[in-house]
Amino acid sequence: MAVKKNFLDRFSERLEDIDSGSRQAYILRLMKERGFLETVFNAIEEGIIVIDRHLLIRYHNRAAQELLALPEDLSQVRVSQLLQGVDWQRILSADEKEWVRVARQELEILYPVRRFIQFYLVPYPGDNTFAAVIFRDVTESRARTLNDLEQEKGVAISMLAAGVAHEIGNPLNSLYLNLQMLDRSISGNDDMELSKDEAAQMITACKTEVERLDSIIHSFLSALRPGKPQFAPVEVTDLVEEVLTFMRAEIEARLVTVECKFAKCHRQVAGDSAQLKQVFYNVIRNAVQAMPNGGHLLIRTRCEADYLTLEFADSGTGITPDELGGIFKAFHSNRAGGNGIGMMVIERICREHGAMFGLRSIPGEGTVFEIRFPFPGKRIRMLPAALSD
Repeated sequence: MAVKKNFLDRFSERLEDIDSGSRQAYILRLMKERGFLETVFNAIEEGIIVIDRHLLIRYHNRAAQELLALPEDLSQVRVSQLLQGVDWQRILSADEKEWVRVARQELEILYPVRRFIQFYLVPYPGDNTFAAVIFRDVTESRARTLNDLEQEKGVAISMLAAGVAHEIGNPLNSLYLNLQMLDRSISGNDDMELSKDEAAQMITACKTEVERLDSIIHSFLSALRPGKPQFAPVEVTDLVEEVLTFMRAEIEARLVTVECKFAKCHRQVAGDSAQLKQVFYNVIRNAVQAMPNGGHLLIRTRCEADYLTLEFADSGTGITPDELGGIFKAFHSNRAGGNGIGMMVIERICREHGAMFGLRSIPGEGTVFEIRFPFPGKRIRMLPAALSD
């Protein structure tokens, strides 16, 4: 089987056919463009690493060097040594389908200093020999003081007010029109008469819009006024099964089959049952809605030394690299009719439980959402705010 050549291999072969004068001009131009690109990459605050199929680092910018304290000689350094706690062999396995997945994850690193890193894996389009790892330091956002959080809540209230006004406009308008027509028919002030079936359809439409309003308001209030989690020993798989039972009608209506593969694990995690069920509901609902023509949802667990890992793997539409960066932002949704609040709630609850979370996806083929719950005694606490001098 012939090995697919990358751009540099093809370019090197082509140089052999170019005369020396043209070759020198090409090389000078490449060096000039490389200098410009390096200046741009080094000015970016996010760390950028380019890796190959063997996880070796082929390029890095200044931010990556500072955040990870990269050594001078990187010839034998693999990204798996620097960003541990990631199943690199699964994400970047020999299976090309796994290699081309986009991925987003958050994890803790201890060297050179203790930090929380959020990273994205973006495969190089059209060339499965390289991928870019883009990461940023989110330690500060985990260590905000209560005062910072209160200020942020004020900004969130303003955003929510604007979002609510936009989101509830359509259902309120629909309610008003249907009720107006019913009122005219009942009052007899005009010639409009509705049959019993027509009136029943309007009442059903009104009930649907009221339920839609209730869902929107509940989602916004959950994001705005989250309750403090009440930690207790919980069996994660039992909570997942409860959510699946609650959602059975919606899942069956969308022609989605669900398969559960739960590992035998005799250890429980510390969590708030109600809030964790809210996370699982949002994750499963997103997965189901990503399969508009039916599909398969695999829910599985892995029991490790320090963590219980829960995965939701769907066969839906997947997520593109362009959509990956904003997926956890408020009011950002890749789905028509979505309000972008569900993913924000998932992120908040996972962080409060000290759980690490992430996703990997192949556009057009499906997405895997992963949550890693630490066992008691291993829970990652919020970092304390730095003391002022």
